[in-house]
Amino acid sequence: MKILSVKTLALPEIKVVQFALFKDNRGYFTESFRKSDFASRPELVFFGSTEIVQQNESFSLPHTLRGLHFQWNPYMGKLVRVLYGRMIDIIADIRTDSPTFGKVIAYEMRHSPAAESGEWIWVPPGFAHGNLFLEPTAIEYLCTGQYSPGFEAGISPLAPDLDWSLADKGLKANFDTAAASPALIVTEKDRLGLSVKNWGADARSANFIYGKV
Repeated sequence: MKILSVKTLALPEIKVVQFALFKDNRGYFTESFRKSDFASRPELVFFGSTEIVQQNESFSLPHTLRGLHFQWNPYMGKLVRVLYGRMIDIIADIRTDSPTFGKVIAYEMRHSPAAESGEWIWVPPGFAHGNLFLEPTAIEYLCTGQYSPGFEAGISPLAPDLDWSLADKGLKANFDTAAASPALIVTEKDRLGLSVKNWGADARSANFIYGKV
C-alpha cells in the first residue's frame, strides 16, 4: 500500500493513516492495508508485533450515536475506516493513572467514490471508542482481539464528566447539537453507560494501566 501520511492526534496514542487511491477512467484501486507497510513507519512500528484477528463492518443511519466501548481479556485495538458516508469518531482515555484520563477527542472522517485518498484511524487498547454518524454511513474495522462477551464495558458518550477540552470545538458543537436532538438514535445500554467517575472507581479499571496496555 502507499501510505501518504501518518498524523498524531491530541491523544498521542491515536494515529490517522492516510493512504493512496489509484484512480483512472474506470474508478480506483487501493491496497488499503498491508501490515509490513504500517510497521515500516516510525510512528507505527508497533504494528510489526500487532496481529489482526477479526474484521467487522457496520452500517448506521443518520443521527446514530454508538459507544463508548472497550474490551479486555483479550484487549482489542481497532483500525477503523469509513467505506462511505460521514462519521465523527470519538475516543476517550480510560486509563485511570494516565495524565489524559477522562479526556475525549473527536475526528471527522468521510469517504465517497470521488475521494482522492482513504484514511484509517488507530484506536489502541486503553481507549474507549464510539461514533456519531451524520449521514448514512458504512464503516469497517480491523481488530487485534476477538469479541469476548463478559469482558467489555462502556462509558456513556453522553456522560457529563467527559473532558472535551482537547477536542476540536467545531466537532464538539456538532456533537452537542446531535445529542440534544429528538432525532438522536442511541441504545439504552450506551445512553446508560458508566460515567468517568464511576469507571475510575470500578475494579475492572485495573485492567487498563498506563504504560502497560
